[in-house]
Amino acid sequence: MAEPRTLIVNADDFGLSDGVNAGIVAAHERGIVTSTTLMVRREAAPAAAAYASEHPELAVGLHLDLGHWEYEDGEWVTVYESCSLEDPDDIAREVRAQLDAFAELLGRPPTHVDSHQHVHMNEPAASAVCALVEPLGVPLRANGIRYSGDFYGQTGKGEPVPEAITAERLVELIAALPAGVTEMGCHPGIGVDGESSYATEREREVAVLCDPRVREAIAAEGIALRSFADLA
Repeated sequence: MAEPRTLIVNADDFGLSDGVNAGIVAAHERGIVTSTTLMVRREAAPAAAAYASEHPELAVGLHLDLGHWEYEDGEWVTVYESCSLEDPDDIAREVRAQLDAFAELLGRPPTHVDSHQHVHMNEPAASAVCALVEPLGVPLRANGIRYSGDFYGQTGKGEPVPEAITAERLVELIAALPAGVTEMGCHPGIGVDGESSYATEREREVAVLCDPRVREAIAAEGIALRSFADLA
């Protein structure tokens, strides 16, 4: 028999702002979001943690926030860094601090771990993060579980790609899922403005993630919609 297909839909940036929180909640309660990752140092993190405590069916992991960059005038510009990304010891210190902050907010370890702008996928952060997450026994994005970032409304340089976040496109991505487990990332939000350059796209994502055609496609394809907590 062919290996079954399992889909985990994970919303990044929980806790970034009230608007992002609202979008993730809507996409979870009315749509297909099953999991999310929390930015523990952002001002809306306590509200996000409070919601998570009341809704244990939403798997909540840690969205490591080690820095942020914007593409401007043909080059990447550093907006902030929370540690030196050239220093493995400094990276490890910051990762430990964010894991501790997560435990303080949620009262438990994360169900999974990823990072803002995928910083953990590049060295030396990759090794430093893996060394701290591996003992937790939880998934680390793109480390053993297939990750799809195709449902995203901008290019790598911040140029809009509205056709990438339509219901039709998401249905196509769902139909093309391979056997095994796939995590699909998303970035829903409502009323997001200055806190993110990915703003109007977030509201469009909410509408698509809640579109009945998307859930119908998952059922028609025989795909199991699960959360990271279900993998434990």
